[in-house]
Amino acid sequence: MRTAILIGPPVPGSPLESDLESLGYDDVRTAADVADAATVLALLPEDGRVALVDSRFVGHRHSLRLTLADPRFPGAAVPGVVAVRTPAARTALSRAVMRSRTLDGVAEQTAAQLADSDGPLARPELGVLVASVPEDALARAKATDAVAAVDEEKARLRAAVKSRDGFFTTFFISPYSRYLARWCANRGLTPNQVTTASLATAVLAAGCAATGTRAGFVAAGVLLLLSFVLDCTDGQLARYSLQYSTMGAWLDATFDRAKEYAYFAGLALGAANADGDDVWALALGAMVLQICRHVVDFAFNESIAGTAAAAANTSPTAALSERLDRLGWTVWLRRMVVLPIGERWALIAVLTAVTTPRVVFVVLLVGMGLAASYTTAGRVLRSLKRRVPRSEQALRALDELTDTGPLAEAAARSLRAPARSLPPYAAPALAAAGGALLVALALFTPYGSWWPLIGAVGYVLTSALAVARPLAGPLDWLVPPVFRAAEYGLVLALAARSEVNGALPAAFGLVAAVAYHHYDTVYRIRGGTGAPPRRLVRAIGGHEGRALAVTLAAALLTGTRFTLALAAIAVAVALVVLTESIRFWVSSGAPAVHDETGEPA
Repeated sequence: MRTAILIGPPVPGSPLESDLESLGYDDVRTAADVADAATVLALLPEDGRVALVDSRFVGHRHSLRLTLADPRFPGAAVPGVVAVRTPAARTALSRAVMRSRTLDGVAEQTAAQLADSDGPLARPELGVLVASVPEDALARAKATDAVAAVDEEKARLRAAVKSRDGFFTTFFISPYSRYLARWCANRGLTPNQVTTASLATAVLAAGCAATGTRAGFVAAGVLLLLSFVLDCTDGQLARYSLQYSTMGAWLDATFDRAKEYAYFAGLALGAANADGDDVWALALGAMVLQICRHVVDFAFNESIAGTAAAAANTSPTAALSERLDRLGWTVWLRRMVVLPIGERWALIAVLTAVTTPRVVFVVLLVGMGLAASYTTAGRVLRSLKRRVPRSEQALRALDELTDTGPLAEAAARSLRAPARSLPPYAAPALAAAGGALLVALALFTPYGSWWPLIGAVGYVLTSALAVARPLAGPLDWLVPPVFRAAEYGLVLALAARSEVNGALPAAFGLVAAVAYHHYDTVYRIRGGTGAPPRRLVRAIGGHEGRALAVTLAAALLTGTRFTLALAAIAVAVALVVLTESIRFWVSSGAPAVHDETGEPA
């Protein structure tokens, strides 16, 4: 139920009441003043949305929509309007109304109370849109003229596009995808439906690539670009119509990776069907590099979580970055050099159409390697100059991102005393040394040797020592991506060295299943709900437990039995993590997480 309380005598000719009704507030009541509004508010049912609106309000309907209809926040306010949707926010609003004489005071007091309880009171960015409470007839006339001077629909479409996107998306997709988003909104389509259509289109593209024919490759490239157009459209539709949802957050957070990995698999199958070229190792390598790049980004950003830590970066690298951001051409160059999803998919699509899968993967690996080197080097330089202590929130997030299982967890408890005497950079050094040794033994010893298993035991110990104390060092945010590189690199190395038919595709499936778990962890942390429960991490062994299991399988099993073991581990991990993930994301307590800052790299 949605109720709007108009405060003050109605203004003749005002469209305010009809605007509220068009936004779903069918129950519109009136109150003589704020005190009367408190009485009306007390008589309303405890559930449902409630909005207090100054009857003198003059503004665009979309200004009201941004305040009244956004489901991501417990409450929102613009001049003359305060709206809440959760019980805690409703309580804060009721208290504020009883203490205030004006609606402006209600907004500020509600915001202060929500900051300590249910979350922030959102202040929508209106841009050129108008939201005002004129004091007299002359001011009202000026405000009305200001409303008429702005093309509301144009401003709404502009706001549907992310404020920070890549070059390809900004100039080659968004100029028309925003209109596709409006077309979808006018026909009642939801962002989730568009997201699903994007996934289906990408899977169809992968199927075309798997045919191995030139016509199939051309069709695959075209369909991949169409999938990306739909991928941009779903977010623009969500922003245009404010259709954010927990299910949408889950789909948006996972489908991009599913589409990309499905397409990689399609290219690998296509190469085999075209001329018998085996590029599964390249496909898996591209997936591993992509995941590690993302984990570097996620871990670094989480390491500076907290206002004090994030705001205190005064390093020369940060200063140079800020200066470059003031030069228009360098902004676009820097966004392109990291090869974000728009540029990456465009590159893959064009190369698929005109070259071979092997060329696609080689170029992609080189491009992503350069991008990863650029972004990681910049983050390392910033971290070395940072002197602000890491917040408790950041320490907790980094600990959750490590994905430490029961073996390393148990060993870490007995290693806490010696870990305290280690130097500041010991954690990433230990993680890197253990991981490098593990992958090297898998690569350079004969398949079936026990050396990789010995390396896995050593990896358990070095991983335990790396996380035996809080990850508070300047470069400790590197520990999670190093763990990811070690685990995925091990699977790739053992599958490639086995030279068993089907081992690399099975390894591809295993890495994809584990990667889903790691992305799921990231998006839960970003949503403020914390990582998956520890019982889930223990059930799938943690990164060190899975490394031990894979090396044991390689030492004991030969031929197709090793392929079957990889496939069995992949299916088991996928079933466990998907079951828990679906339960979480469709639950009422899951957050609506939507990235508004720009494309992921």
